[in-house]
Amino acid sequence: MRYDAIVIGAGMSGLAAALRLAQHEQRVVLVEKHELWGGLNSFYTKGGRPFDVGLHALTNYAPAGKKGAPLTRVLRWLRIKHEELALGQHAFSEILVPGVRLTFSNELARLEGEVARAFPGERDGFARLLEWVRAYEVREDIEPGPSARALLARFLGEPLLVEMLLLPVLFYGSAREEDTDEQTFAILFRAVFLDGLSRPEGGIRRLLNLLIKRLKAAGAELRMGQGVRRILVRDGRAHGIELENGEELLAPVVLSSAGRVETLRLAGRTAPTSEVGRLSFVESIWVLDRTPAELGHGAATSFYSTVPHALYRRPEGRIDARSGVISSPNNFASSKPLPEGILRISVLADHARWMALLEPEYLRAKQEAATAAAEAVRTFLPEWR
Repeated sequence: MRYDAIVIGAGMSGLAAALRLAQHEQRVVLVEKHELWGGLNSFYTKGGRPFDVGLHALTNYAPAGKKGAPLTRVLRWLRIKHEELALGQHAFSEILVPGVRLTFSNELARLEGEVARAFPGERDGFARLLEWVRAYEVREDIEPGPSARALLARFLGEPLLVEMLLLPVLFYGSAREEDTDEQTFAILFRAVFLDGLSRPEGGIRRLLNLLIKRLKAAGAELRMGQGVRRILVRDGRAHGIELENGEELLAPVVLSSAGRVETLRLAGRTAPTSEVGRLSFVESIWVLDRTPAELGHGAATSFYSTVPHALYRRPEGRIDARSGVISSPNNFASSKPLPEGILRISVLADHARWMALLEPEYLRAKQEAATAAAEAVRTFLPEWR
């Protein structure tokens, strides 16, 4: 079969890429190994209850029609109306370390006030950091730059504030252990603190199903449950793919959203083994008989560390629950409140150790990990177990 373009992977980036191509009258096929779209940000139903996977919140919130905002541009490109997402903002989220709590909302003034309260000597340095972030020019043609940790130390003299500001950035998008580069920091700092957080009403499936609906309407072909065996390469250029069932699909353009390491493998190239599975996450989802707010927990998203450091590295064991993210979907504004209380706890994990387990041991380890995560965050939450 011949196409104008082939897209590998039906996560949000793959869905969006395929949709843009199809909207410009390209004959596109999107192939996905799994039976359900979404990739790292997906959903499932268990016991009649819908659950989200991956996504805690959408960053880069913008009200409808805000000119120049990343969300406005993306929705325009994908021909999705802002109101179709039914975005609910968070009242506030928080960064938690022993003895210090910083809250923030989609109004930057709140974080500025919190920094001045908790670290009064850093008011001017934080203002200069904000000026740097606003002025930073994001470019696609540069290699990852200097350390964000070193950047923060240029503006701020209080090491704990450096660690607290770095923590959400690391968990929401760093591909580097313990640090990230300046450009990634600028992008994510804007996304989380300058633009802010929201959640689609009904969770991630609302956004994913909108993408699928638009994709089908644009005439793209969607092949679910069809894994890619290899990318066909000739004279250094991809010209198609071979599916696991042996079928070949040909196109002058092949886009892969399977990840760098996996894409290199599919193309017959080998990535350094040190890049494979260094850092992953384990998430537990807790269903409560009342909302977190009724228990006294009002934050929508809580970035926490039980040590005074932005801990973000591969654990020495299966998990390291000393740092992570607590998500409370109930604490986003919504015209249709969730019927039950939900808490999601995401902690660091070593992918290789988990993949080495047989299923019975894997299931036991999952339960142990959930218990350990709950114990780790108990000092930051009202008693809820």
